[in-house]
Amino acid sequence: MLPSQTLSLTIKRQWLDLYETIWKPEFFPKWVTGLGELPLQPAGNEAKGKHSASVPKARFSAHNEYGVMDYWIDNGFGKEIYMPMRIVPNQEGAQVLLTLFRQPFTSDEKFQQELDVLQHDLQRLYQLVTT
Repeated sequence: MLPSQTLSLTIKRQWLDLYETIWKPEFFPKWVTGLGELPLQPAGNEAKGKHSASVPKARFSAHNEYGVMDYWIDNGFGKEIYMPMRIVPNQEGAQVLLTLFRQPFTSDEKFQQELDVLQHDLQRLYQLVTT
């Protein structure tokens, strides 16, 4: 089993409304650093950057009624990195939960850097949906 850490963000917005706003694959590049700034070219529940080989391919959970927004990023070496994500009710608001699994041979420093990037990404998401 891989060690993991789950980051959490509270947003004052009805959870289902938040989910419906952000679940689509084309919304992810607006806040996920690893997907770059280029628009994604959808192919079913997969997507790839339109103009750059350096933008990774990603797969996304299908739309659902449970707030599941899991995604998988191809690391470019034939391995997918699984990123479980949930939008859950928190009284009149929503809780965004994003889990990072520490990959084999990842140093403590590198894992902390990845967590810092995800925390920054969640703050970008917060800014997008609250302003």
